[in-house]
Amino acid sequence: MSFQNSKRSGVVIAGTHSGSGKTTVTLGLMAALVQRGLGVQPFKCGPDFIDPTLHHLATGHVSRNLDVWMSGAPFVQDCFHRQAKNADIAVVEGVMGCFDGGQSSSAALAKTLQLSVVLVVDVRSMAESVAALVKGFEELDPQLRLVGVIFNRVGSPRHLQLLAGALKEHCQAELLGYLPRDTEFTIPDRHLGLHMGEEAPISPEALVKLADTVSEYINLDRLCELACGQVEYEPVAPAAVASDKKPVRIGVARDRAFCFYYEDNLDILRQAGAELVEFSPLLDEDLPHGLDGMYLGGGYPELYAAQLAANSSMRAAIRNWSESGRPLYSECGGFMYLTDCIVDLDGDEHSMCGVYPVKARMKKGRSSLGYRQATLAGNTIFGEAGTVLRGHEFHYSTIDPMPESVERAYRLADGSAEGYQINNTLGGYLHLHFGFNFEAVQKFVELCGRW
Repeated sequence: MSFQNSKRSGVVIAGTHSGSGKTTVTLGLMAALVQRGLGVQPFKCGPDFIDPTLHHLATGHVSRNLDVWMSGAPFVQDCFHRQAKNADIAVVEGVMGCFDGGQSSSAALAKTLQLSVVLVVDVRSMAESVAALVKGFEELDPQLRLVGVIFNRVGSPRHLQLLAGALKEHCQAELLGYLPRDTEFTIPDRHLGLHMGEEAPISPEALVKLADTVSEYINLDRLCELACGQVEYEPVAPAAVASDKKPVRIGVARDRAFCFYYEDNLDILRQAGAELVEFSPLLDEDLPHGLDGMYLGGGYPELYAAQLAANSSMRAAIRNWSESGRPLYSECGGFMYLTDCIVDLDGDEHSMCGVYPVKARMKKGRSSLGYRQATLAGNTIFGEAGTVLRGHEFHYSTIDPMPESVERAYRLADGSAEGYQINNTLGGYLHLHFGFNFEAVQKFVELCGRW
């Protein structure tokens, strides 16, 4: 297989709906292409934190989130080209159904990057009717380049014959292959989705078996021939700070409890002049020496609440940091860690840092999910009032009513208030994507540098 002209070529693996099998197909394709000796750059459409870690397991490369609404088309184009330029092929896992999500959909991303789309169709309890389904996806948006179809959960040779015949007779998209119904591959999940790749939820043996299955049943040569993506773009990343400037040391909480970070957020902080210093609120007794700022991302603090509570020296260090007025940004799980305590589903309370005078309470069901546009209501660590930020919210906890004395940092598009600022500590449930507003990130790094 030759890929001399395939630089920056790519394909979006989309689904007809959530649960169609696109994650399994995507991981199998990535692993099978790597087996063939190709350099595969993975991407994830949308704000998901977990799928990219599974992509890393399959490819050995860090996966990037691409979201046209959350970070803007210029940033998406820039990110895709920077990360894919040295790869043989880029494989993008879609989100939900192909057209679900409007500006953040798989279809919108594919058109923004001029990428081919392969549609994964769950064909259980379906035969010739598959043609009507695929034809609808083809015709809904003629600008979408839907080039191929992969059937998932095919039951028998006769089942495949009926499906393939209907597709060939009525549709333009090619059948690239299928996965049998008895394919044995599962990924453990929990309340915020699948398990993180760092937790090794998929054994190397299972990944090899999946790659072998994909190689047997899916035409990888044709998939790569159909991949494309050569859209012109202008670099949008901020220029790196001058090398003679002293780096601004920003501590980043990163362990099993705090593991939700957009990789591009970390890169943007570095480009703005930050030196990132990772530490573990679970295991470290104190903060790293010489920090100028702090970033507490999301994750699963509720799963490790007892261990976090037991590390009283770290909790005290972070509380003292906040009380001293030094810059601290926290989101979702990091925000929960800054409350008085986390109350688990059994009603047990686990002491946290005590920066915010409320309790975070776990719920059995999802509390909030969706994109958010936030306008700064006043001056914050990210800049002046009126600054616009974008992000995503997804959590299974709520907080008690925040005292009115605590400053509300954000005004959301629906008029509600979110984000809470005490001293120079800003926290809330919103996961920001820094790609939407570089200037706000530079303001944060500059503020940290002044300390």
